[in-house]
Amino acid sequence: MKGHSDSKQNQHKKNVIATSGKIHMSGPSEARLLGSAVAGMSELMIFHPVDTVAKRLMHNESRLIVIGSPSTTVANFNQAIFRDAAAKNPFSKATSLFPGIGFGAAYKILQRVYKFGGQPVVVDMLKEKYGSDFDAKFGPNLGRTMISATAGSMIGVGEVFLLPLDALKIKAQTAPEQLKGRGVVEIFMKEGRGLYRGAGWTAARNAPGSFALFGGNSAAKSFMGIGDDRERATWTQDALASCAGAIASISVAQPLDVIKTRIQSRPFNSPESGMSIVSNLVKNEGVGAFFKGLAPKLMVVGPKLVFSFTIAQHTIAYFTANMKGF
Repeated sequence: MKGHSDSKQNQHKKNVIATSGKIHMSGPSEARLLGSAVAGMSELMIFHPVDTVAKRLMHNESRLIVIGSPSTTVANFNQAIFRDAAAKNPFSKATSLFPGIGFGAAYKILQRVYKFGGQPVVVDMLKEKYGSDFDAKFGPNLGRTMISATAGSMIGVGEVFLLPLDALKIKAQTAPEQLKGRGVVEIFMKEGRGLYRGAGWTAARNAPGSFALFGGNSAAKSFMGIGDDRERATWTQDALASCAGAIASISVAQPLDVIKTRIQSRPFNSPESGMSIVSNLVKNEGVGAFFKGLAPKLMVVGPKLVFSFTIAQHTIAYFTANMKGF
């Protein structure tokens, strides 16, 4: 009887691990770290140029679209995106979209490890301490989504500690002259806490953005009948859920992302405040400027997050299976 009971308990544990592994990318800490790092590196090499385009469009403070003059509009976008390489050959234009790759690599890998590896840990903590409260308040299905979204929001706010690397990446993408001839150590020593400029705006952007990302992903899976106690997601279902979460996240966070980008791309000694930037943006460019750069982000947000989520999940599963003996 005891042996039969132990066998059932072990099988139950295996089923729980398998299910949560698909939904929340759970697994040993080492597997989470390695899988998330691989996802970050892979994503960086493919999507860094698109990120550069979006950042440069958000940084641009002039009107790009000229009604009735398509040629002028094209010329404006060409200059805003390619900068000094605007009049050069296609190869030079393409390579000009890889500035700040060093800062970008450090930031993206650490961000993915922190976000993909950390959010499941917070989910487990919230379930253990407040799971019954969430279920009582929202019901089992919505409760699971709210836990995932809340954990994502908490992790998103914590991303502020990576702000210096993000700030330097954005400066390299939008204002490289500010970094020219300066070493990384020199920049960190001289600028110090100045690299955390815009931390409040970043936290304000990350909280709803990460809430929508993980909440949207979880809600989509719940809508498709996928959850901790139901059948696991297929690749197609994972793709659809990731797209839903990513589109919701980018759309919700975009206005604050524009402000954050302009704060981080301005000169180190600029005294202009975030509220001043908001005021000038509305006055000179109109409310629509809050959504500059949204189109290129939305065009790649689905493939980007589907790609990174897929890589993370499968590499975490691979490392989990192959690290059992260590």
